[in-house]
Amino acid sequence: MNAMTEPLLFKQVIEGQEREMVSFATHPAKYQHWTLSVDGDVARLKLDINEDGGIKPGYKLKLNSYDLGVDIELHDAINRIRFEHPAVKVVVFESGKEKIWCSGANIYMLGLSTHGWKVNFCKFTNETRNGLEDSSRHDGLKAIASVTGACAGGGYELALACDRIIMVDDRSSTVSLPEVPLLGVLPGTGGLTRVTDKRKVRRDLADIFCTTSEGVRADRARDWKLIDEHAKPQQFSQLLATEIEALRAQSTRAAGSKGIELTALKPLIDDAGYHYSTVDAAVDRTSRIATITVKAPAAAIESTPVAIEAAGAAWYPLRMQRELDDAILNLRTNELEVGTWVIRTQGDTGQIIRMDEVLAKLKDHWLVKETTGALRRTLARLDVTSRSLIALVDSGSCFAGTFYELALACDRIYMLDLPDSPDAAPALQLSAANFGWFPAVNGLTRLQTRFCEDDATITQLKNLGDSPLRADQALALGLVTLTPDDIDWEDEIRIMLEERASLSPDAMTGMEASLRFPGKETMETRIFGRLSAWQNWIFIRPNAVGEDGALKLFGTGKKAKFDWKRI
Repeated sequence: MNAMTEPLLFKQVIEGQEREMVSFATHPAKYQHWTLSVDGDVARLKLDINEDGGIKPGYKLKLNSYDLGVDIELHDAINRIRFEHPAVKVVVFESGKEKIWCSGANIYMLGLSTHGWKVNFCKFTNETRNGLEDSSRHDGLKAIASVTGACAGGGYELALACDRIIMVDDRSSTVSLPEVPLLGVLPGTGGLTRVTDKRKVRRDLADIFCTTSEGVRADRARDWKLIDEHAKPQQFSQLLATEIEALRAQSTRAAGSKGIELTALKPLIDDAGYHYSTVDAAVDRTSRIATITVKAPAAAIESTPVAIEAAGAAWYPLRMQRELDDAILNLRTNELEVGTWVIRTQGDTGQIIRMDEVLAKLKDHWLVKETTGALRRTLARLDVTSRSLIALVDSGSCFAGTFYELALACDRIYMLDLPDSPDAAPALQLSAANFGWFPAVNGLTRLQTRFCEDDATITQLKNLGDSPLRADQALALGLVTLTPDDIDWEDEIRIMLEERASLSPDAMTGMEASLRFPGKETMETRIFGRLSAWQNWIFIRPNAVGEDGALKLFGTGKKAKFDWKRI
């Protein structure tokens, strides 16, 4: 597909039947809703939504309300700022409409959508907001929400993801999270959690705020910590300039760096799955299993700043990350019944270790830093995906360093043991990448998460250096789950996958989300726990989506009829 010409929603014949599918590939020349402009070290993203530009028919995107298509454009725009404009230090989010900043997710779209569409939409939307915060925290890309007009629901949740929120004090602009009183659902992309955990709004004030549909004006919003600053219309541009200057001073992005073009990905989509140059996602819809194979580079990657920049989007670590991210999004959105993902790797382990050495040596180079950040966010997307994830370490695998993080993101790791042919046996290998480069959404490394922050175990693993580990060694160290030998391997894997695929998808989603992040919680784990459990549950309750539910009746003039039992 060509991102310049293909629509975000398209028809594809799969196994003899025409299916509606979503593409996450776009380009600024195609944007219908966002305008990206760059002036020196400041980027401006202006939201001026085309009412008739919904990703699906049946609703109008009134009042700067958004749907999945709007968020796909936002995700693309932020990535282009990261890679095509590395000198940008501050992103300003603005509205192109009078008196309305953003009214959040389009309610009529939600009312018409399937349950799966709603939940996947919420998850992708929140990952984009998490990505903003991740880029601020790790890579110095700062963001300001410049609120001029009503800022409600998902619109305020976008503002919450920024480093600073400023609002014009014109006596009509407000911020609000009206989902509970108006729709009978929750602010589904982290609103509740960011208000308390990030903005530090007191619980009782947050309670009033989240049950008041009309919103809060500038002076009270600042008093309650819902925004940072406000100014009268005549002084607002000066306030914005002051805020930009303050964030510019905090940014660590490299001044004067020249970016690279994020060229379009061109996957082949057919009956067998989604096929890229470094990633292959084979789909067996009968068994409801996808096998994702990530291939190591065939030769040593470029290892000097000049060569890396010349390679651009074709530089192997970045190309692999973009393809893996796209495959995850395609499978998650377009293959709802494929509930088990098998993660495999293929190639020379030595090439992965050498790749990690280049990433470590050039870690301060802007393109290496941004690529490492992109890999971090893609691994985090895998962490929070509601699919059973199984890693298979078998002959030809290269689960080393960065690639071993793929296995650590999985619910189980099976490793082939070849006791009679040790020279042909697969091996695991750790590198510096496993000890801090890619923190999960709980703020810990995946090894710390796996071993429940047992410092003695982590120290032992660090002392291994880059020694290759056979199956028996990896099992003894707790780095894999089980190690069937070559006689039992095929039967044991087949039985395990069949059993997994037979279990309730709802129970699996709840169980996996609970087990993946043991120990302390972070804002992000709370957000995704609530999204996977609470919002998932609320979205199928009659009080929200029944014939007389609040979400269904919104805009009709009819009052919702609630089942008053507390459950």
